[in-house]
Amino acid sequence: MSGTKVCIACVEENKLCECHHENPVKELGLSHEASENSSVLHSVINMVGMLIGLGQLSMPYAVESGGWISIFLLISLGVLTTYTSHILGNCLRRNPKSKSYSDIGYSAFGRHGHLLASLFIYLEIFMALVSYTISLHDNIAAAFPATFTNLHNGSFPAAKLTAVAVAIALPSLWIRNLSSISFLSSGGILMSAVIFMSVVYTAVFGGVLDDGRIPVLRLRNIPTVSGVYLFGFGGHIVFPNLYTSMKDPSKFSKVSIVSFATVTALYTALAITGAKMFGPNINPQVTLSLPKHLLVTKIALWATVLTPMTKYALEFAPLAIQLERSLPLTMSDRTKLVTRGLVGSTLLLVILALALTVPYFGYVLSLTGSLVSVTIAVILPCAFYVKICWDGMSKFTRAANVVFVVFGCVLGVLGSFDSSKLLVNKLVRVHGN
Repeated sequence: MSGTKVCIACVEENKLCECHHENPVKELGLSHEASENSSVLHSVINMVGMLIGLGQLSMPYAVESGGWISIFLLISLGVLTTYTSHILGNCLRRNPKSKSYSDIGYSAFGRHGHLLASLFIYLEIFMALVSYTISLHDNIAAAFPATFTNLHNGSFPAAKLTAVAVAIALPSLWIRNLSSISFLSSGGILMSAVIFMSVVYTAVFGGVLDDGRIPVLRLRNIPTVSGVYLFGFGGHIVFPNLYTSMKDPSKFSKVSIVSFATVTALYTALAITGAKMFGPNINPQVTLSLPKHLLVTKIALWATVLTPMTKYALEFAPLAIQLERSLPLTMSDRTKLVTRGLVGSTLLLVILALALTVPYFGYVLSLTGSLVSVTIAVILPCAFYVKICWDGMSKFTRAANVVFVVFGCVLGVLGSFDSSKLLVNKLVRVHGN
């Protein structure tokens, strides 16, 4: 990630540079040395680590909800989001002064584009972290069933352990650059591999095979299913920072293809395996459907508990960068670090409270994907690309990107409506009783 460039004129006026003068004097925020030393492998690890997480847990549930044909929707959305990550790189190449997702929005549509991009960045961060924390709570409760059975119906003790886990993860929000948090990305990938292997092991040796049949297609569920799929591919707010952190940004497209191909293959394999094993009885989080008596299940539950703890820092990074860019230039680095850490810690505690209040993982995940991920990963990248690179585009490319924008809007509206309705109905049923 790169910091904010400050030019001589802006330094004299003691403000952040928005006038794009030449000859930058220095970099603020993240250190320049740490921001441009990522190799292709390092970038692939960060991108895969950003993408893989909660999405894989819900792929079997999404296939059961949408039917077997929805697997083609999963693969298609994987291809589409690979393309949109690639065109974000093209936007950055067209305007090298752009360093972040919101900068691309500014290049495309001025202040309105910057405001819109920033709004969805904050929504993405907030709702993703809520989903991660709900997952953390659910799997902690499943990992210690005996502890929670006779104590306040399991809610209060589970909430206490969830709070402890979040407190352990809080220091990671104080980390300032991608190089320092790459070990967390690697940890997230390792946990995802453990979960995947646990499901495969259960499929081969666990003796689990559901007799219930999954239909070929449930058309009415496709909007909510698309939200779940898109959540698994929605890491685009960090991709410009990954681009600027590379030693050779010209290889960004290669990084995108390798990363998305890996993630799409894993999602597809896990979706088919989990759906075949558990059928209509699948839980929105596949780890909660694994047989409780197996050791491999306990390992998978703990891997799922650790996954959110490896994600908090990387998810928070875009917000942290925007925060540091908005702080006064006269503020010391130490004060900026403290401010960043306190804001992140406060935000995470608010998210913890909300996650414990609305613990309905499947509905929240689908709403996040339909409302935010589709905008971040499909609609805005295509709109930015058309506006920034219009002159160099063929008519076919222009038309294709306009179609992708319309397609994303339709999926987003339908999915947000359906998932919101399901979530509200669930809240009414639970709290009404």
